[in-house]
Amino acid sequence: MHKKNGRPPCRKIVLKLPDLDHAKSAALNGPTSPHSRRNYKFAMEQFITWYCSEPRLALNRAVVLRFRLRLESLGLSAGTVNQRLAAVGRLAYEAADSGLLSPELAAGIRRVKGTKQLGARTGNWLTQDQARLLLEKTDGDDPRGVRDLAMISVLVGCGLRRAELSALTVEDLQIRPVPVWVKDAVNRWREPAKVTAGRIFRAVSRHGTPWGKGISENVIWYVVRRCAERMQLEHLAPHDLRRT
Repeated sequence: MHKKNGRPPCRKIVLKLPDLDHAKSAALNGPTSPHSRRNYKFAMEQFITWYCSEPRLALNRAVVLRFRLRLESLGLSAGTVNQRLAAVGRLAYEAADSGLLSPELAAGIRRVKGTKQLGARTGNWLTQDQARLLLEKTDGDDPRGVRDLAMISVLVGCGLRRAELSALTVEDLQIRPVPVWVKDAVNRWREPAKVTAGRIFRAVSRHGTPWGKGISENVIWYVVRRCAERMQLEHLAPHDLRRT
C-alpha cells in the first residue's frame, strides 16, 4: 500500500489575483512606518497589475527580470526601480510563507539584482570605520549612555527612521530579526531599565532613572547630535544613519 500522508504541499507556479492580494495584505503588515507601507503598497499594486495583464505568467525570477526591464524603460531612477523590486521580493516571500509559492521560486525572485546606481549618492552617510567609531564613543556605563548606544545600534544596524525607532516596542523586536550585536545592545538597556512591554526606549532622569512610556523623535535627534559631536562630525542626522 502506498502511503497518502507525508506528501509535500502542492504550491502554485501561476498566482491569480486573490493569491496576490492575500500575499500583499500579509506583506503590508510588516513595515511600521506609514511612509514605508504606502510605498510598498503602491509598488506591489503596480507589479500585480502588470503581472495579471500578461497571459498566465509563472511567478519566477525570469518574470521579475522582465518587470525590472519594464521599469527601467520608463526612465525611473535606479533608487525607485530597486525600491519596487524590493517590494516584489517581499510579496514573493509572503506568498511562499503562506504556502502559495514554492520557497525555491521565492528565493530566485529575491536574488534579482537591482539597477546600478550611477553618479554620486545624495545625503550624508558614514563609512564602516566611522560607524564603528560612533558606536564606540556612544558606549557608556550609565543608564543614559547604555540607552543611547542601544538607540544608535538600532538606527545603524536596522535602518529605522526616527518615527519607527520612537514607536519601536518589545513586541516588534520579538517578531522581527535583527543583528545579534543590535539585540545585545538593546537587551543591555532593557534589562536594568526593566522594560518588559510597550515602547522600548524611555526617558532617563538626571539621576539616571528610566521613566515614562516612551521618547519623542526630538530626543532621538539630540542623541544623534551629541554622539556626532564626540566624533567632531557636523550635520549628522538620524536619517544619515539609516543611509549608513
